[in-house]
Amino acid sequence: MHQFYKKLGTDIAKKMFTAPIARLALTQGHLSTSSSSSLASILNSRKYTSITQGRKYTPDFKNYCKLPNGEVVSYFHDIPLEFNKQDGTVNMVVEIPRWTNAKFEINTKIEGNPITQDIKKGKVRFVNNIFPHHGYMHNYGAIPQTWEDPTVKNSSLDLFGDGDPLDVIEIGSQILELGQVKKVKILGSLALIDDGELDWKIVVINVEDEASNNLNDIEDVYKQFPQLLEETRRWFKLYKLPTGKPENTFAFDGEYKSKLETLEIIEECHQSWKNLINGKTDSKKISTKNSTIEGSIGYTNFQTLSSITEENLPDTEIPSEVDKIYYY
Repeated sequence: MHQFYKKLGTDIAKKMFTAPIARLALTQGHLSTSSSSSLASILNSRKYTSITQGRKYTPDFKNYCKLPNGEVVSYFHDIPLEFNKQDGTVNMVVEIPRWTNAKFEINTKIEGNPITQDIKKGKVRFVNNIFPHHGYMHNYGAIPQTWEDPTVKNSSLDLFGDGDPLDVIEIGSQILELGQVKKVKILGSLALIDDGELDWKIVVINVEDEASNNLNDIEDVYKQFPQLLEETRRWFKLYKLPTGKPENTFAFDGEYKSKLETLEIIEECHQSWKNLINGKTDSKKISTKNSTIEGSIGYTNFQTLSSITEENLPDTEIPSEVDKIYYY
């Protein structure tokens, strides 16, 4: 079933598928963060690998980011944002490949911030299938070095953040892999309200995707990929219904925000992350340990984590009920 949908996703995707930013240019210095020179050079080379502990689809599974020199780094804090004001690009950490069900995410509470599977009531979480989709309809991930602050209300909405890095939905034709770091182009955003908290969904496309050159803003997505944005909004509205929760709602009446507006959102959430990593905001249960931000409250070398080795354990079998399809 899962291999069928993976192939189907690739086949369908192949068929489906500036304005000046002067004010943001002035913030380039504001967006930069102090880093140790040796690790920074390796990080900027983008030679990231990952190493796993535990069996996939169990509470013990952890996927750490590791560099060629053996250093473990945090997906949350050490992978650079790499904001580019000219072309509107940032880095994306891939958490969930398109059309899969397991709810993987950067764990903000564990040292090293590995990718783990979300746990609810002691069980690993799988998202339900909302017809006609199987699992997540896009590659899903996060923007490193951003944080939706749960202690401060959004500048334009009377809502607190959800306490996580900004979520990313990547709409390209390739099925990406868990733990990959990809340079992506910002296209727009959707303001989901999840359990009363603001949970932005940033719409992006992999710069290596064949459609990337034709997409520069959210309006281009409407033109190039008809019905994709409408169906994406519908999916986010309905995907929790099988669990007994109500439909999700959206700020701005579900209107997608433009590229320029979204770049400002990223800028704001990057500043929130800087406040967190520098101790200006109470980190509470969030691990701020990192190996590149000199002078930050959590600066360390992850010496213990760097000694871990790949376990290469077989995946745990996915429960058969995960394949059930729900119709709304």
